[in-house]
Amino acid sequence: MTSRDDLTFEITPDVLLKAYACGMFPMAESADDPTLFWVEPEWRGVLPLDAFHLPRRLARTVRQELFEVCVDTHFFGVVDGCASPAPGRTKTWINGRIRRLYGELFRRGHCHTVECWSDGNLVGGLYGVSLGAVFFGESMFSTVTDASKVALVHLVARLRAGGYRMLDTQFVTEHLLKFGATEIPREIYGRKLEEALVQPADFFALPRSVSGEEALRWIART
Repeated sequence: MTSRDDLTFEITPDVLLKAYACGMFPMAESADDPTLFWVEPEWRGVLPLDAFHLPRRLARTVRQELFEVCVDTHFFGVVDGCASPAPGRTKTWINGRIRRLYGELFRRGHCHTVECWSDGNLVGGLYGVSLGAVFFGESMFSTVTDASKVALVHLVARLRAGGYRMLDTQFVTEHLLKFGATEIPREIYGRKLEEALVQPADFFALPRSVSGEEALRWIART
């Protein structure tokens, strides 16, 4: 279900957080379209933190420390990466209003990045919104093989360490299915969301940069 906003209606960071708490999120048709529309899917994508599937090959990659992985050092660099053309994606839904709104949420501590660096270059990462014990994944990118996947592993490890109850993926893609993502009806999602929002969680329960081995230990915990 979607609804387009009125251009005279100002979407503020506070409005945005309230929308997330109600199960909605904004998108734009393209980077050049100044309008936003609200999305509330009938079936919501989630990645169960206690049932995250980690392929063996990817575990080896994480253990090899091919990237320096850290959080919250280059927010707009990650957003730029997510907005750039990629195989199978020639345009982006990240417009100027999205950048400004989520930049403000980042400044307030409600938006975070997980970044993969190589030789001083940002080569992959993801960003999302943190509210209560829910992390709402927004977008990810990669310019080097497996960089976004490694960022996802580190994110899941961090969320598990911080006591998060839900990782919202909005939709389920073939890529996310490999990690155990699933769809649940909007009504069930709403109940789980309500329960998780009132629970405490700490995105910085782990240091801002942890080793691949440390991330894998948290993934393996039961």
